[in-house]
Amino acid sequence: MPELLSPIAGNVWKILVAVGDKVEMDDELIILEALKMETPIFSEDNGTITEIKIKEGDAVNEGDLLIVVG
Repeated sequence: MPELLSPIAGNVWKILVAVGDKVEMDDELIILEALKMETPIFSEDNGTITEIKIKEGDAVNEGDLLIVVG
């Protein structure tokens, strides 16, 4: 199962998917906010969202698990 890890430290500003959603490579899944800049996070594979490990407003560090795509 591909795991989507945070590429930067920041806050989860918006989650654009829900568990059960089908996604394709390069679909926008999450927007992180760091240093007053929005950073979109894209799917790295095709599949279905099986787990969302964060919620809007959470602070995340680089390398934290965000989403699992099955």
